Amino acid sequence: MSHYYDENPEVESDETLFTYSYNSHDIELITDAGVFSKGKIDYGSDLLVRTFLNAHPPGPTKSILDVGCGYGPIGLMIAKISPHHEITMIDVNQRALALARKNKKKNQIENVEVAESDGLSNVADESFDFILTNPPIRAGKTVVHGILNDAFSKLKQDGTLYVVIQKKQGMPSAKKKMEDTFGNVEVVEKSKGYYILRSVKG
Repeated sequence: MSHYYDENPEVESDETLFTYSYNSHDIELITDAGVFSKGKIDYGSDLLVRTFLNAHPPGPTKSILDVGCGYGPIGLMIAKISPHHEITMIDVNQRALALARKNKKKNQIENVEVAESDGLSNVADESFDFILTNPPIRAGKTVVHGILNDAFSKLKQDGTLYVVIQKKQGMPSAKKKMEDTFGNVEVVEKSKGYYILRSVKG
């Protein structure tokens, strides 16, 4: 069975286009079979975007990493709202990366780089002010906790990790992992069983 966290999904391509809106901003997104949340923005990703943008309205230039970007809704919407930020979007899924690049071009978003990385293995240490992730739950706890653990070394001092995760899909253990790794964690938003967790590198 092919999953969205596979490097090369075997499922037949079936592209779909939809519009993702935030306040007065719209982006058109091409999705496909074999990528996460085909055809519409998933609730958790949208909650993460809204929570982050509420906490960090446009201001000084920051470097942001979107881990497990899929076809790009999180990174591209933040890039659209805050064109001064420098955003890197990474995924292991080749189809997702191709879609993310298409969507970047389609929406004429220039402040985004799309790159292949299995977890954070291809990311330089202390590179980012913010790391955001809607982690690949179906890939298993080891993969998810690996992302949470590795995020610490990839953040600059005082950098912040934002994670969206459902309570029933491992939120308590993810929260403990972030507490153990960063020495702090807080729930900054929760809605419909989804939690936004935040840890700061002190």
